[in-house]
Amino acid sequence: MNQTRVFLIFAWLMVAVLLWMEWGREKAAPDPATVATTQQAVPGANDADLAAPGTAEVPQATVPGQPPVAAAAPGMEAATSAQRVTVTTDVLKLVLDGRSVLDADLLQFPQTKAAGSPPVQLLTEDKAHPYSATAGWASQNNSPVPGANGFQPAAGVTAVALAEGQDEVQVPFVWNGPNGVSIHRTYTFKRGDYAVSVKDEVVNTGTAPWQGYVFRKLDRVPPVITKGMTNPDSFSFNGATWFSPADGYQRRAFKDYLEDGPINQTISGGWVAMLQHHFFTAWIPQADQSSLYLLSQNGPRNVIEARGPGFTVAPGQKVSTEARLWVGPKLVNQIAKEDVKGLDRVVDYSRFSIMAIIGQGLFWVMNQVHKLVGNWGWAIIGLVILLKMALFPLANAQFKSQAKMRKFQPRIAQLKERYGDDKQKFQTAMMELYKKEKINPLGGCLPLLIQMPIFFALYWVLVESVELRQAPWLGWIQDLTARDPYFILPIINIAVMWFTQKLTPAVGMDPMQQKMMQFMPLVFGVMMAFMPSGLVLYWVVNGGLSLLQQWWMIKKHGEDAPSKVIEAK
Repeated sequence: MNQTRVFLIFAWLMVAVLLWMEWGREKAAPDPATVATTQQAVPGANDADLAAPGTAEVPQATVPGQPPVAAAAPGMEAATSAQRVTVTTDVLKLVLDGRSVLDADLLQFPQTKAAGSPPVQLLTEDKAHPYSATAGWASQNNSPVPGANGFQPAAGVTAVALAEGQDEVQVPFVWNGPNGVSIHRTYTFKRGDYAVSVKDEVVNTGTAPWQGYVFRKLDRVPPVITKGMTNPDSFSFNGATWFSPADGYQRRAFKDYLEDGPINQTISGGWVAMLQHHFFTAWIPQADQSSLYLLSQNGPRNVIEARGPGFTVAPGQKVSTEARLWVGPKLVNQIAKEDVKGLDRVVDYSRFSIMAIIGQGLFWVMNQVHKLVGNWGWAIIGLVILLKMALFPLANAQFKSQAKMRKFQPRIAQLKERYGDDKQKFQTAMMELYKKEKINPLGGCLPLLIQMPIFFALYWVLVESVELRQAPWLGWIQDLTARDPYFILPIINIAVMWFTQKLTPAVGMDPMQQKMMQFMPLVFGVMMAFMPSGLVLYWVVNGGLSLLQQWWMIKKHGEDAPSKVIEAK
């Protein structure tokens, strides 16, 4: 096998993978009539608050002097209207009603690069595709709990903004129930932070015990994503994910949400999230409190929920529970600051752990280079150079093997002419020649095969990394996650592949195969034309350096071979 054949196999593999993904999206696409019907029937963000009850008991928090109580059917208190509060920080603009985050704008992420483009809206009250994050309370043993509109802002505040020089701002809400029970909720927003702290304190000043449990859920009607090889959104994972220290990272795509059944796990130290291209939301419950994780559907709405812990609060007692709500981009450095086990997997490079590890490693290296050069395009080029240095010994062996094979092409051609259509004798004679001259015909394949998983992992890194979103390189490349608008890099890529093919020996190929191989750079180049320009930049630089290295090895080791032909035994 030689490099040209491996390139062709790689091209066919890429085409097959992309066609399979396209077929999968086409098969999973909802019927337009169904979509139109469900859009009219979507309930509001605060209706049908709880997911399916589940079969396991809600885990109970330990309160001194109080025995655990079994979970009862959820009950909700009727309420009037909720007072909304708009909170603005340097990175977020949110609309809260005390119980749910109804709208969330990401102020530092415009939808497009056009001047005046509105920011990305992650959570929304859009009637066709509502998306909200809720933290509510449910009753045990018929204790009163706040309803959908139960929380009210303290002092009737309607708007809060993070002032200049202020590091954080707190927004308090309160629910005052009957019998002296109240729940005090405090949202804490920090400068430059997409993680919002939500702390609840239950105070019982009455004469009877109070029993209830907290639930935190993400609720979304998935959007209809335009299919196509030029739309990165259609390749990125869209769905719910969750993490437990015991089982690790797990995920469920919207298109087959309950195909493997609902989850029903009691977990401590985990989290639940909903992912989309470049952005995500997540509930991160208090690590030392257990929650029942549930996955369910409510009509067209997909729900993932962390239910619990439950509390029994005796008269004169108070208890507290806290969680973090992430509403924002998949920024690797900021996610790491949260110090939450497994949360880095929301940057979903692959469902396969080994590919995810490779992707994380590639991004780490590229991020370090970016810190030095300050430009993601040059960081990609720096990554290529470092990879070439790491693979230099293997590449040297590859090109040396190819140079030797090129040197002996005239003798192989003589063998082919001598044995004509007798392929068995020709192969025997050629292998004898390889053995005598110490040529490894597979020596050119290994480095390329090692680069394949790197190429695939880097593809997902460039598609998934929000750091590269709308990031320019130079000149005409103003978004490294979008295709080259003028196809300049793909054309250079075709040229590099064509010259590489000319330097690569086509040992054992008949004239028809050689003619077919001449079209390979064009086929592979056209396929690459619609991929992210950052990926094509990587492939151009990598191919260009490989071409120079191959040319040098041919010049060094590729002198003409003697014309003697080795006879087959």
